[in-house]
Amino acid sequence: MATGEIRESSDAAGLAALISRAAAETGGRGLPPVERWNPPFCGDIDMEIRADGTWFYMGTPIGRAPLVRLFSTVLRKDEDGKTYLVTPVERVGIRVVDAPFLAVEMNAAGEGEAQTLTFRTNVGDVVEAGAEHPLRFVIAGENNELKPYLLVRGRLEALVSRAVMYELVELGETIEIDGVEMFALRSGGVVFPVMPAAELDQLSR
Repeated sequence: MATGEIRESSDAAGLAALISRAAAETGGRGLPPVERWNPPFCGDIDMEIRADGTWFYMGTPIGRAPLVRLFSTVLRKDEDGKTYLVTPVERVGIRVVDAPFLAVEMNAAGEGEAQTLTFRTNVGDVVEAGAEHPLRFVIAGENNELKPYLLVRGRLEALVSRAVMYELVELGETIEIDGVEMFALRSGGVVFPVMPAAELDQLSR
């Protein structure tokens, strides 16, 4: 595939075909090894992932789930904080409003220290929260909205959807961490602090 083909492709289907051929060149199964590829940067393309997980290309939503799934397999977030579509021969920038993925379903198994939280993303990833896939929590906006994020792979995170977030919070407990009472969650043998318990009490009033 010649350099610049991704950037010059005029529609999502053509873009998908290029990426599919590039991924096939690896000859492997599963996710392409984008972390090992070091292609040149070939500019930005008009692709955006909105906060609700919807993908847009040239201002139009990409309605076909298989296309979105294909694009998601060649996403990479680099040290510069930008997100790219990456093939063995080129790298193009895209816009991400919040997180590239959305966690849309959660399953909780076990209790206490044995609890495991497993999430499914909008693009089909199934990820178990733990040491390799930590949860982090941000308080954002004028309404002090709690926004949980799950590390999916590389530097790519999934924003936990509002419905799943409510399920997640119900599993929280107060745990003393470094002498401070923290509202926290457990998964995969790891404790993930959400916020000081005192702050949670204030938000609840």
